[in-house]
Amino acid sequence: VHLVESGGGSVQAGGSLRLSCAASGYTYSIYSMGWFRQAPGKAREGVATIDTDGRTYYADSVKGRFTISRDNPKNTLYLQMNSLKPEDTAMYFCARHGSYGFRWRSLQFGEAGYWGQGTQVTVSS
Repeated sequence: VHLVESGGGSVQAGGSLRLSCAASGYTYSIYSMGWFRQAPGKAREGVATIDTDGRTYYADSVKGRFTISRDNPKNTLYLQMNSLKPEDTAMYFCARHGSYGFRWRSLQFGEAGYWGQGTQVTVSS
């Protein structure tokens, strides 16, 4: 299993970024996927998850601003981030659920089976 994030960068508050996560080494379509983030000195937290049937779940802090999506033929996960705030600054990781066919419960990072290496997002005020 290999997960590779891209699309991070530095933007000003109010700007947008689109993160991508290219997956390989397994049957992508049968696993729920998620985005998580970790800021310096803080615990890793869930941002958004998407199940195999397309059901999505978002952290309250990003609802209405971020959109998670998946392209199964391309084995790629996306996170569209709009109206970015300085508090969104963090390393963003994509993750695959540990068990195929399972829904991700409430952004629990403990359910992740595999992680990417992360991509840095920095939002300046």
